[in-house]
Amino acid sequence: MRRTRTRLGRGLGAMVATATAAVAMAAPQAAAAPAGPDAGRQAAGTEAGQACTVADLGKRHPVVRTTEVSPTITHFKGWYVTEGTTGSQTVTTSTQTTISVSVGLNGTVQGSFAVELLGTVGASLGLNVQVNYTSTSSVSNSISWNFMQPGYYGLYKGTKKVTGTYGSLNCNRVQQGDGSYALKWIEGPDSGSFTTYATMEEGAVRCEDTVPANSIMAKAKTLLDCGAAATAGHAAGPVPSEKAEKAAKAAAARDAAGNDAEATASAKSAPAAASATRAALNCSADAYKIAVPGKPLSWGAPVLADDGVRLRPSTIFSAHLDHWRLCDVTENNGVLEATLWNWGNGGCATIAQPNAADERAVLRTVACTEDDLQRFYIYRDVPGSAKIGVQNKHTGYMIGHDRYADGEFLRQYSSGRPDGTGTYDLLKV
Repeated sequence: MRRTRTRLGRGLGAMVATATAAVAMAAPQAAAAPAGPDAGRQAAGTEAGQACTVADLGKRHPVVRTTEVSPTITHFKGWYVTEGTTGSQTVTTSTQTTISVSVGLNGTVQGSFAVELLGTVGASLGLNVQVNYTSTSSVSNSISWNFMQPGYYGLYKGTKKVTGTYGSLNCNRVQQGDGSYALKWIEGPDSGSFTTYATMEEGAVRCEDTVPANSIMAKAKTLLDCGAAATAGHAAGPVPSEKAEKAAKAAAARDAAGNDAEATASAKSAPAAASATRAALNCSADAYKIAVPGKPLSWGAPVLADDGVRLRPSTIFSAHLDHWRLCDVTENNGVLEATLWNWGNGGCATIAQPNAADERAVLRTVACTEDDLQRFYIYRDVPGSAKIGVQNKHTGYMIGHDRYADGEFLRQYSSGRPDGTGTYDLLKV
């Protein structure tokens, strides 16, 4: 006898739930493998090699590189039903493990890029996965179940945990076979990992039940202490499961190790602490304005330390605050990487570390240091055009502005501005 149901099916009878589960769990689980090439096309209409336009230079889309689906038990309780105690009962389970939705190293989900990524993951796997931040810790730990027969049961809640890696599609110029250039979507340098999960399922399983291999129910069955525990006389109610306790401790140890690894990786990738010594920069002799195409406003650095980079007109009073130099420039696969040094205040463009994961965080200038928050990828239009898109190296977010207005802040956006206002002219002065 085996029964299960999703959270949406609590009102169904046990026999209907059993049939539904058999159909739902017939689909095979996905193993770790590159996602199919259609995933990005289905979710975003964009894939590497497709043509893009100058309005796309300041945008990006996710590309799913690998996915892995693992049946995971989040809540469990061994339960014994005796003659005379059959029927409906509400059982409080214990937490086995917790799954939290996250994209990248910041342990949460912010901005349209993360939502698009997780939507692409769900579409590629045919699963209804969580696309916003949530956690299985928010799920009720109680299960109401109608026990039809006496016996030793495992009551569980579980889901399909989905993990994997992703990259970023950016618009950049690409040299073609005949030597000419065209704008195309390319896999940019930004990458990271994600975790999400599918619809929660709850059910009851016994040692003698035959269950689909590699299913959530099969995972729950492994937590039962089958054998003596299944046959010995028990009072009605909870039955301690040594296997479940060991599995919960192992999951807690894995989570702790994962948190330590993420903290180490985050520390390694985090910007260096500000130094009183200015970084020795190798800057271009040319200075540039980073201007809104066809408009008089351009990036203007602040005079005050607590202000940000804003759209400003160039006047005799600009005092070179509208002039930028590209420093320590490198190029990889046609994408430039540079530090943006301001001639007027002597600072370097950056996103403040406390706000690095925030959608719409303001672009600022600070003392120049060796710091990935002060490094930017520059995506260029074909030769002869000055149009560019700008991406922060550490956050992966694109630079843009909400509206065209004197004094408007430059900000970072996870996917860039959909209206194309993340495209600028890099004009030599």
